[in-house]
Amino acid sequence: MARLIELDWPHFGPEPVRPPVTAAELQARIDRVRTAMVARGLTHLVLYADREHFANVAWLTNFDPRFEEALLILSHDNTPLLLAGNECMSYLPISPLRKSGQLRAERYQPFSLLDQPRDASRTLDDILHAERIDANSRIGCVGWKHYGDPFASDLPSYLIDTLRRLAGHTRVTNATELIVRLRAICTASEIAFFEYTNHKASEAMRRLQFALREGMTDQELIAQAGYDGLPLSCHITCKTGPNRISLASASGETFRRGYPWSANIAYWGANICRAGWVAESEADLPIAARDYVPNFAGPYMDAMGAWLANLHIGATGGTLHALIQRRLPFDKYGIFLNAGHLIHLDEWLSSPIYADSTEPIQSGMVFQTDVIPGNPVYFSTRMEDGLAIADLELRADLATQFPDTWQRIQARRAFAHDTLGFPLAEEHLPLSNTFGIVAPFALNPRRVFAIP
Repeated sequence: MARLIELDWPHFGPEPVRPPVTAAELQARIDRVRTAMVARGLTHLVLYADREHFANVAWLTNFDPRFEEALLILSHDNTPLLLAGNECMSYLPISPLRKSGQLRAERYQPFSLLDQPRDASRTLDDILHAERIDANSRIGCVGWKHYGDPFASDLPSYLIDTLRRLAGHTRVTNATELIVRLRAICTASEIAFFEYTNHKASEAMRRLQFALREGMTDQELIAQAGYDGLPLSCHITCKTGPNRISLASASGETFRRGYPWSANIAYWGANICRAGWVAESEADLPIAARDYVPNFAGPYMDAMGAWLANLHIGATGGTLHALIQRRLPFDKYGIFLNAGHLIHLDEWLSSPIYADSTEPIQSGMVFQTDVIPGNPVYFSTRMEDGLAIADLELRADLATQFPDTWQRIQARRAFAHDTLGFPLAEEHLPLSNTFGIVAPFALNPRRVFAIP
């Protein structure tokens, strides 16, 4: 049974240096995509991006549109073409491919904001014709979701209608799954970047946990995170009070003893979240919730230990789903989302973990240990951190290419296994400094869970 121990939260080395994204790495991703296109019989891939749905284009180019939309057009042999609006043209140097001459770019002003100039770009028809999109083409469209119908697309209608008019309705299909499955298997350089963002986000969460005081507001607390400008993967939240609303931003609510609280810090490839009570001990909780540790949060931590023990290469997602449903029954824990999911540049990429899933856990997957309970009496608890799965070859690549990253990961593994008791295998690579550290009582953050 999970128990509470007292300790100082460890540090795992100096502040990491952000790993660079190189043109060679991006070109290797494009080559993987082209191989997948050939296997699927596609002549072109058209990838849409906007401020919210940027990750597929950013993964291939390191360009994420600001304010506007963008479109990346890729064929078997072209230099990829990126269409961007007025304001994003000046942002193009963010792409190493652009700087090395391996990415063409063109101003497409309909992507620009309302009432901006619209008189200096070719028509979409002319652009697509020049990219050899016609009745002989087979086009895969990449938005942000795939659906049961292969012809259903979330690209804006003016884009998808033009493609279908040029190539024919049945020759334009949804290919989002192609990109999602490729992004699901990360390289050493991707894992190193996500370790960097997880380090940053988890250190921000550490600052929150040790700064929280009764009487301060949620806005005062979230300021303690020390946001330093990294791109966000989703909204940062900080909430407290009896009327807190899930996913809400900080709004000036005051932390009071006996109130629930939660917060998350989310950068590309990282979303560190904790939830619990504004309390020093069980005595500060509402009377009905004073068995929170033995009757709710403790069993949750035990279940997360079992989840980690079963999260190994080759295990099926359905096995992990069934384990959580069995260990944390719905009528008490209310877990209805996936028991863990993949994270990437976007906070939720996809998940192999769902009912009856036969999808195997694979080397290169980066998980968000995001198992979200909720109860009207006990509120919630959370151990939401980043974890990569890596076989021997990928571990060797990471250790050789990014030795400082590797040393921090190994220090985290040792602490989570030896001190906190989590059954981590060699293939488990904790990316965040808070991995496994859960303090149920926010006014006493040194009191954390350990499991047998």
